[in-house]
Amino acid sequence: MRRQSHKSTETISGLSVFVVEDEGVIAMQLEDSLIEAGCEVVGPAMRLKVAQRMVEADTKVGVAVLDVNLGDATVFPIAESLQDMGIPIVFATGYGREGVPYEWTRYPILQKPYTARQIEEAILTVIATE
Repeated sequence: MRRQSHKSTETISGLSVFVVEDEGVIAMQLEDSLIEAGCEVVGPAMRLKVAQRMVEADTKVGVAVLDVNLGDATVFPIAESLQDMGIPIVFATGYGREGVPYEWTRYPILQKPYTARQIEEAILTVIATE
């Protein structure tokens, strides 16, 4: 993956968003919300290995929305790769800030369940600061 530049910080329309989420209903709702906001969705990847293959593909993305817990694994190996590539990250978890190790708390953390507006605000925040 390569970082996609995004000029406007007032809207997420036109942004390519990499989604990693292992719960099917949540993944579909997130994808629908992002498409409705005018984004292009990359994924969703529902497993760590699939997400890793997608990261290794030469796809341009502007931001990633990552579910912290993927079945019996955590998403942090993917987050490390994305961080190394300069791709902004938003974490989503049912555990809130307590579910994210301290070294990752500089990124927005959304408590599940979240709204489409909360996703948009988190993405706008992280792309403005990266």
